[in-house]
Amino acid sequence: MLVAFSVAPSGGGSDSVGDVVAEAVRVVRESGLPNETTSMFTTIEAETWDEAMDVVKRAVEAVQARAPRVSLVLKADIRPGWSGQLGAKVERIEAALGGDAPDGVDPTGS
Repeated sequence: MLVAFSVAPSGGGSDSVGDVVAEAVRVVRESGLPNETTSMFTTIEAETWDEAMDVVKRAVEAVQARAPRVSLVLKADIRPGWSGQLGAKVERIEAALGGDAPDGVDPTGS
């Protein structure tokens, strides 16, 4: 399953949230799950719902430790029996486009 999520602090009195969001990304990276962080979301790939939600929960808790309020947006692609889809989905789109990835974009998702 792929889970894309965005977790952000609110109510802290500052427009800059990068340092706090970095704590959530640190949790994701330390989880050992395949992951990708973009400007808007972090996506993880997990074998089970429980494994994915554990990482999301710990990422939220990392932000919650530094903010009075937390916002979470989550989207999941639940497809039992499939793995390696974090990069494969992007590869299929790039193949359909003729393999011409824009400059600075890795079509493998790695």
